[in-house]
Amino acid sequence: MNNIKSENFRQKLDNEKLRIIDVREVHEFKKGHIKMAENIPLSILANQLEKVSHDETYYLICQGGGRSAHAAEFLNSKGYQVVNVLGGMNAWQGFIDKSDEN
Repeated sequence: MNNIKSENFRQKLDNEKLRIIDVREVHEFKKGHIKMAENIPLSILANQLEKVSHDETYYLICQGGGRSAHAAEFLNSKGYQVVNVLGGMNAWQGFIDKSDEN
């Protein structure tokens, strides 16, 4: 499984357009997320594979890194190109969009 440290992820995000999947639950995502992240909770990921392309690389993030690691293992086993963001949102508090809070 491929992993990336939070600081390297930030640098990459500053220089490239990345596909990001936030695997936290919807209520967690609404409290704050990386602006361009798509929310596909781990709890329903297996039923949402039509939203993921085999032709792209996805960066997976959750709150602390555990759920995204599980999602990465699962997607990798299905042939998807994924990278787990180590430390999750706990390590990433600088670039979140809270505009979806309700």
